[in-house]
Amino acid sequence: MKTKVILLAATLFVALGGKSFAQDECTTLGSLFTAPAKAKNYQGALQHYGPLVEKCPTWSVAVYQYGSKMFEDLIEKGDKSKIADLEKNLRLRMQHFPSKTKEGREMANIAQIKYEAGIGTKMDQFQEFDAAFKKDEETFTSPKSLYTYFSLAVDLQEEGKMDIQEVFNLYDTIIDKLEKEEIELSGKLTKLIEKEDSGTALTSKEKKYLSAYETNLGAYGKVKGSVNGKLGILADCPNLIPLYERLYEEKKNDVNWLKSAAGKLNSKDCETPMFFKMVQQLHTLEPSAKSAFYLGKLAERDGNGSKAMEYYNQAAELETTPKDKARVYYTIAENMRKKGSLSSARSYYNKALEQNPSLGRAYLRIANMYASSANNCGSTAFEKRAIYWKAAEMADRAARVDGSIASNARQTAASYRGRAPQKSDIFSSGMAGKTITFNCWVGGSVRVPNL
Repeated sequence: MKTKVILLAATLFVALGGKSFAQDECTTLGSLFTAPAKAKNYQGALQHYGPLVEKCPTWSVAVYQYGSKMFEDLIEKGDKSKIADLEKNLRLRMQHFPSKTKEGREMANIAQIKYEAGIGTKMDQFQEFDAAFKKDEETFTSPKSLYTYFSLAVDLQEEGKMDIQEVFNLYDTIIDKLEKEEIELSGKLTKLIEKEDSGTALTSKEKKYLSAYETNLGAYGKVKGSVNGKLGILADCPNLIPLYERLYEEKKNDVNWLKSAAGKLNSKDCETPMFFKMVQQLHTLEPSAKSAFYLGKLAERDGNGSKAMEYYNQAAELETTPKDKARVYYTIAENMRKKGSLSSARSYYNKALEQNPSLGRAYLRIANMYASSANNCGSTAFEKRAIYWKAAEMADRAARVDGSIASNARQTAASYRGRAPQKSDIFSSGMAGKTITFNCWVGGSVRVPNL
């Protein structure tokens, strides 16, 4: 019995000792790899990567994070053989740390690297992006990769390897994705801008976030413009109308197809009886916010403004997604603006912005309305010209939340500031640092800059 106890104790000692040694070995191997990797000495880190992932694959997710950076750097420097290692690194990370891995982002990154390295055919490359998007759309957020994904589809269609309807379907998907990301970012950005405008200082962390949000919104805006540019003449009326006329009988009972097709004809302002036919059919099959919206557009084209507003209000009530609800409110605002009901127009532009804070053109419209009211807001020439400062503020806001119009918005803001009182005017008026309140429909106030 005593012998058995001694043997059991010895066995436990060896087992525990072995476990302790293994942990120490992993820590040593991990340090040998991560120390040079942190210093971006990837050649030095590479020799320790293999032994580490072989013996200690679950030591830390940092192994695979640094591994990804290491292989990307080596690939960028010309070693395409490391693409296979990069893919294996992702497989290991997914195997051992799935909850700490954004698979869509990582797969899209590898697809982008393969694309830029010229690996595979265009169809192979497209399928890599397609797999990444379908696997994990939520984390597939790279503006560059979203554009490449769509660009390859257009190229394949031009080569006769993809149907044009597939390209249109992907276009809708990509635009929806870009706008979803824009809405999320602009909502966060708007909160920080409002805090800043209220006079409350942002923390250093908030300043970093604000800068990052503006940068990313700019990137999404530019990519959206590039996607529309890539689609090009494929989605022009001379191509859309015959395509939809040819497909109508086959697709006329497909609600999703009708929504997509009517949406494209509407966005391009295509003058065709086909649009009316589609809208009527859509409203018959599934009366909805979109069918009401399109009927409003038709009523507006026919000069029936009151009927158009009736349909638009129906659409606004029925819409459920922020982006689409914003579109309806923006259309109503445009209708009001054209009628000269500027206060009501602003109210609806603001409703649109509540739903979609990245809708920069709504801020631009408000800026333009403010500027156009200069002669009616103020009792002195100085006060009338001061409205341009307020207009410039709105144009600046447009540039910050919407990268697709940022350049034009900044130019507009600069133009308005050029029309506002200049330093000599401020000096001679004695108004420096004072607040001017607007008693016209614009309301609110501006603070005159200090000299």
